[in-house]
Amino acid sequence: METVWDAAAAAQRVTINPGDTAWVLASAALVLFMTPGLALFYGGMVRAKNVLGTVMQSIFALGLVSVLWVLVAFSLAFGPDKGHLIGGLEWVGFAHVGQAPNPDLAPTIPALAYAGFQLMFAVITPALITGAFAERMKFSGYVAFTSLWLVFVYAPMAHWVWAPGGWIRELGALDFAGGTVVHINSGVAALAAAIVIGKRKGFGTQAHVPHNLPLTILGAGILWFGWFGFNAGSALAANGLAASAFITTNTAAAAGACGWALFDALKSRKSTTLGVASGAVAGLVAITPAAGFVGPMASIAIGLAAGLVCAFAVGLKFRLGYDDALDVVGVHMVGGMLGALLIGVFGTVAVNSAGADGLLAGGGLALLGKQAVAVLATLGFSFAGSLLLLKLVQATIGLRVTEEEEATGLDLSQHAEAGYAFSEGAGGLTPTTSGHGAPVVEPAPAPPVRVTQGGSA
Repeated sequence: METVWDAAAAAQRVTINPGDTAWVLASAALVLFMTPGLALFYGGMVRAKNVLGTVMQSIFALGLVSVLWVLVAFSLAFGPDKGHLIGGLEWVGFAHVGQAPNPDLAPTIPALAYAGFQLMFAVITPALITGAFAERMKFSGYVAFTSLWLVFVYAPMAHWVWAPGGWIRELGALDFAGGTVVHINSGVAALAAAIVIGKRKGFGTQAHVPHNLPLTILGAGILWFGWFGFNAGSALAANGLAASAFITTNTAAAAGACGWALFDALKSRKSTTLGVASGAVAGLVAITPAAGFVGPMASIAIGLAAGLVCAFAVGLKFRLGYDDALDVVGVHMVGGMLGALLIGVFGTVAVNSAGADGLLAGGGLALLGKQAVAVLATLGFSFAGSLLLLKLVQATIGLRVTEEEEATGLDLSQHAEAGYAFSEGAGGLTPTTSGHGAPVVEPAPAPPVRVTQGGSA
């Protein structure tokens, strides 16, 4: 039986390009690798007793979101438009999503390749949010919130920005690889989560020191590597635009690392490894919406601005009193906003004829205004939607672990495991045996917990 996409492809004589297909599939694999990279990046920044709990929240997203994407989320995000707000249910279970291209989404690659590429964006976006509530959310609450958020917040945002008929796309606002859909969306959801779940014990009076910065640096390196798939892959073809996005991505990351290092040096006369890693990620975040619309020199300006602005924004959480544990708000929300708005300054059709000219290219304020509308719409929708879903989960399953479980750590209280064993037996664990003969660990009575002073994550 001929599918809807098969018919559309045949009608428009669309053919698959093997090079484009290979590049998009490779890019999808690169983006998938970013989520384990994020797990390490976040895992190194928490205390040792929470490393597995933190890593688990990213890794489990690969399983949970992959299933939900096939079942319903892809159809809602990219299915036939309904009122410029959401996709229909025609593609539930990947119905009509086959090997033929869809000319409205990606005319030279199989529909399945496009759906798989977009899946990897959908996986990492809710994983980014977890940094805000690190060290204190119940695993069951995390699973419930992530499932609901993917369907009711991420899918509509993806449709607005990227799907044919989506109102932000129709407006003419630009987002090459996810400044609004991924970074602002996850960043403002992280702010809502930090507010609803509350502060960690000792926040503001006792610093929660990263336990393994080499792990974080490794994670940052994996993120930087995978980001080439994230941005250059968003060209959806092996062409000059992909090469341009590749260079702007790398240059902005480099400039971001330099910018944060400069901020640290000016503030305390010492540049930190965590600052350089965070600056690189901030540069990557800011260039994401702009990677396919600006040139290399603009990417230096965007990355440098991101390193400086995001470093400043991270410190605001102490003044404003919200506990964003791993700085999702300061890096992803602020960095995403910065990058989206700067398209209106640096964008040029000389790089991408499908884009628009910004202020410096003679386009006036029109594009900047459209970018501002997209940013404000993302902030408002994601914050309100996330807040509602968080309150719903809090009132039913519950969001936060108990004080005793928080003191023990998520590794033991949520997963009955320890991230590090310092002898033949895991310290602080009492081994038992499960019904199928596998070793299971249960927490021993928790000793008094002492939180040391140190730098903020």
